[in-house]
Amino acid sequence: MVTSADPELLEVRIVPMRRRHLRAVLRIEGEVYPRPWTMSLFLSELALRSTRSYVVARVGRDVVGYSGLMMSLDDGHVTNIAVDPRWHRHKIGSRLLLVLCREAIARGAHALTLEVRVSNLGAQAMYKRFGFEPVGVRKNYYVETHEDAIVMWAHDVDTPEYEQRLAEIERTIPGTTVVEEPLRW
Repeated sequence: MVTSADPELLEVRIVPMRRRHLRAVLRIEGEVYPRPWTMSLFLSELALRSTRSYVVARVGRDVVGYSGLMMSLDDGHVTNIAVDPRWHRHKIGSRLLLVLCREAIARGAHALTLEVRVSNLGAQAMYKRFGFEPVGVRKNYYVETHEDAIVMWAHDVDTPEYEQRLAEIERTIPGTTVVEEPLRW
C-alpha cells in the first residue's frame, strides 16, 4: 500500500460499505481498537438501512478507512470512524466525516453527536473543526482500557451556515474525493 503519494494527486472514493469490504474493515478495526467490533456486529448494523449508514474510503482497490452513522429521530450519532494507521494524515477521517454529516442532514438531522476517547486529541481537534463541542464525560466508557469518553455535539447542522462550514473544510482537503451516493430507504 503506497501512502507517500502526492496529496494533490490522491483520489479517495467513498462508497457504501458492503459485505465484501468487511475483511479489510475488520483488519483496520483490529489495528486501531483494543476491543474491535465483530463481523456479526457489522453485519447487523448493515442490515438496519433505514436508520444506519456505513461507508468505506478506498484508494485504488484498498479500503483505507470507514465510518458509520446511526439516526435517532432528528439526531445523527457517529458510531465510528477509523482509518488505517498507514493512511493517517491524508485527511481520510475528514473526508469520511464530511460524508456522514451530509448524509445525516439528508436524513433530517438537526444535530450530531459522538463519543471520543479522552486521549484521542487528534480526533477531538478534527471534530471541533466540524463544530462539535464537548458537553460531558462518560466515565469508563471504554471498559477495555478504563478510559473515559468525551461526549460531543454539533447543533444546527441543517442550516446554511453549517453547510458553509462543511464546504470550507472540503476546500482544505487536497486531492479528489469521489462520493458514491448511499442507498436511502
